[in-house]
Amino acid sequence: MYKASRFSPLTSIIRHTVVTLPTPINISTWWNFGSLLGICLASQIFSGLVLSLHFTAHTDLSFYVVIQSFGDVYYNWWFRALHANGASFFFIGLYLHIARGLYYGSYLFKEVWSIGVVILLLVMASAFLGYVLPWGQMSFWGATVITSLFSALPVIGGDVVVWLWGGFSVDNATLTRFFGLHFVLPFIVAGLVGLHLFFLHDQGSSNPLGVSSDFNKVVFHHYYVLKDLVGACFFIGPLLGLVYFNPWLLGDPENFIEGNPLVTPHHIQPEWYFLFAYAILRAVPNKLGGVVALAAAVLVLFYMPVSPKTSLKGLSFYPWGKMLFFSLIGVFFLLTWAGSKPVEEPYVVISQVLSFLYFSYFALIGPITRIQDKLL
Repeated sequence: MYKASRFSPLTSIIRHTVVTLPTPINISTWWNFGSLLGICLASQIFSGLVLSLHFTAHTDLSFYVVIQSFGDVYYNWWFRALHANGASFFFIGLYLHIARGLYYGSYLFKEVWSIGVVILLLVMASAFLGYVLPWGQMSFWGATVITSLFSALPVIGGDVVVWLWGGFSVDNATLTRFFGLHFVLPFIVAGLVGLHLFFLHDQGSSNPLGVSSDFNKVVFHHYYVLKDLVGACFFIGPLLGLVYFNPWLLGDPENFIEGNPLVTPHHIQPEWYFLFAYAILRAVPNKLGGVVALAAAVLVLFYMPVSPKTSLKGLSFYPWGKMLFFSLIGVFFLLTWAGSKPVEEPYVVISQVLSFLYFSYFALIGPITRIQDKLL
C-alpha cells in the first residue's frame, strides 16, 4: 500500500475515483452505463469541436458548408457520422441509466438523482440545438415548431419567442445563438457530471439487492475497470458499425433538403429520442396544456426522491412494482412509435391513452409498493 504523501492532491483524487474507490461487490452490468455515458460525452465534445472548425452559422451558408465539408475536408464525413449517431447512442445510454435508477431505487440518493435529471434536461436542450445547425428542412421546421411552443406561456410567451428567435421569425440570429449555446452546453454538462460523481462517491453506489453493502466492497480497479472496458467494447462496436455501414439510418431524409420557410414538410417530427415526449405534447388538444404535459414528461423524474418510501430499496422484491415498471417500458416504446405517426386518428387517441398510462406509473408506484410492504 502506497502512502498518501507520495501522491499529489490531484493524483490522489484521480486515484480515489478510479482505482481505490470502494464499490459494492454485487453490482451488475446495468451499472456500466455511467462510464459509457462518460465515454459518449467525451466523444461528442471532441467530434463537435472538430466539426465546429469547419462550420459557418449563417442561414445562407450552413447547409452548403455541411455538404461541401463531406468531400473537401479529410474525415469530416466520419466525424459528422460519429457525432450524429453518437447522439443517438448517448440517449440510449441515458434512458437505460434512468431505467436502472427507477428499478433499483437509485433516486433515493437525492443529490445524485436531481443533478442527473438536470444533466438530462441540458443534454436534451443541446441535442435539439445541434439538430437545428445543419439547416435542413426538418432542422428549420423543428426549430420553428418547438420554439413556437413558448408562445403558449401566459403574458410573456410572445416576448420569449421573439427573444429566442432574435427577431420575428427563425432566421440568421436564431441560428447564430443556437450554435453558441450548442457549443457551450456540453461543457456545462461535463461540469455537472463531475458534481454528479462527487455526490455519488460521497454517498456510495446502490446495488441490485437494495441493502447496505458497506461491509462487502472491493476496490474499483481492476475489477470494475475491466468490466467497464468490456462494456465499452460492446457499446462502441455497434456505434462504429453504424458509422461505417449505414451512417444516416437514424436520420430524416428531409434534412438533405435545404431549409425553406415557404415549403412545409408533410410530417414534422423530431429525432427518435424525442418522439415519446412529442407524442405526449400532441396528445393534449390545448396548446398550453400540451406544453405543460411535455415539460412534465421529464420533470416528473424530480418527484421520485420525494415519492412514498418503501421498506426495501428498488423493485427487486416487489412483484406488482415490477409489473408496473415493465409496463412503463412498454408504454415508452409505444409512445415513441406513436410520436412518429401523423397527427390523425387513431394515433391521437392512442397517444392520449399512452400518455395517461405514462404518468400513472409515477402516481401509482409508491402506493402499490407500500401496500405490498403491509402485506409482507
